[in-house]
Amino acid sequence: MSAPNVDAGTRRALVVVDVQNDFCEGGSLAVAGGAQVAAAIADYVALADYDVVVATQDWHVDPGEHWSETPDYRDSWPVHCRAESDGAAFHDGFAPVVDRLDAIFRKGRYAAAYSGFEGALAGGDESLASWLRDAGVGSVDVVGIVGGRHGGHVHRGDRGHGHRAAAPVAGAVQELPRVLDVCRVAVDQQGC
Repeated sequence: MSAPNVDAGTRRALVVVDVQNDFCEGGSLAVAGGAQVAAAIADYVALADYDVVVATQDWHVDPGEHWSETPDYRDSWPVHCRAESDGAAFHDGFAPVVDRLDAIFRKGRYAAAYSGFEGALAGGDESLASWLRDAGVGSVDVVGIVGGRHGGHVHRGDRGHGHRAAAPVAGAVQELPRVLDVCRVAVDQQGC
């Protein structure tokens, strides 16, 4: 899934963040309404007009102190998104559009990772920033099932990689209906 080499800055990308079973009802770090959001994101991806659509996954092998039997839910969490597990798989509600993804980036193999820009191309080592640059992406919108600490890291992380980022389409479940209608609010306008 190498990125096509395209003139820099002319294409739009959608980054879909962590639409995984462990972040939906029944998962070890479930977000209320996550399954509904997964389906809404799939609908959005099916109808949206982006040049590039990529996704991130938490993909933990041994993330050290990120996992804990007594998590503090700030720096440590229950076991979640163990690589190759059902919890790490994309949620069934998102499944109808997984084949439309141009690339998947996995993060957190051996340490905590709260941004897709900390991950690497599934099956490779290319970074999300490098891949987007090679794909000629100049602006990024973000949608996903995130809560707590995961909330702003992907789109804030993007600003440091030379792309014009937009606010998350679904930074949290309760924001989805409102934010889907205004998905291109500039990050700078929100003070992020």
